[in-house]
Amino acid sequence: MATKKSSESATQVRIGISESNQELNFETEISRDEVQGLVAKALEAQQPLILHDIKERTMIVPVGKISFVELGATPDRKVGFTTL
Repeated sequence: MATKKSSESATQVRIGISESNQELNFETEISRDEVQGLVAKALEAQQPLILHDIKERTMIVPVGKISFVELGATPDRKVGFTTL
């Protein structure tokens, strides 16, 4: 079964939602700096934050509900076999 490999330049995004114990976790193909710029622009304009993930889904978050945004590089996923 083939799976879609995430882009090497993918950015891991984690957004905390206020008044909820849920978090929004996804990977996006845009850089950390671009995501940070979009978050800052949305906060300044008091407009919803709109981001797209690597699976072509759209995330729309009202800025009034954002408690935090955490950005990080996507770690390499290593799969293999070893002998003991």
